[in-house]
Amino acid sequence: MNAAQDERRRETAQHNRTLLMKLGVVVVAMFGFGYALVPFYEKICQATGLRDIDRADRVVNTQVDKTRLVTIEFDTNLRNLPWEFRALQLAEKVHPGEVTQAMFEVVNKTNRPITGQAIPSYAPQQASLYFRKLDCFCFKQQTLQPGEKRDMPVVFVVDPALPKDVGTITLAYTFFEVEGNGRS
Repeated sequence: MNAAQDERRRETAQHNRTLLMKLGVVVVAMFGFGYALVPFYEKICQATGLRDIDRADRVVNTQVDKTRLVTIEFDTNLRNLPWEFRALQLAEKVHPGEVTQAMFEVVNKTNRPITGQAIPSYAPQQASLYFRKLDCFCFKQQTLQPGEKRDMPVVFVVDPALPKDVGTITLAYTFFEVEGNGRS
């Protein structure tokens, strides 16, 4: 019986070493996948333009379409940020191809400096393909001192190639606090 028990122990030890090797390979593969995921994600975003919110758009067609008007509605939102944020006009009618400026106002309601970043979104979603921002406060983080009030412009053009059935575009900005900036 002693020889049989020794054989069983050797088989169990061999099985455990094999299992440990397999688990080690899985751990190394998971680490490698996690490590490669960041540059892979960056390349996907670069190829699709998903994270190009910090750059001015290029305007290709400079012709103004005076035959139609598109209503641009402005919406402002704050996400866990103790600021006041509003558009100085709720809506504006523009001719596609016409360079337009809209103004927004932000106020830091705290007694500490805070840094925020605005993220734009569009409705209908397809409008994002035709809405070109030439200058925007959303291109950079905004640091406001305690009680500071700031007017911020957005200069934009609606591409004349916008489908004719789109008569209204909602441009919405959501400000988020940038963690680690301005916190005591």
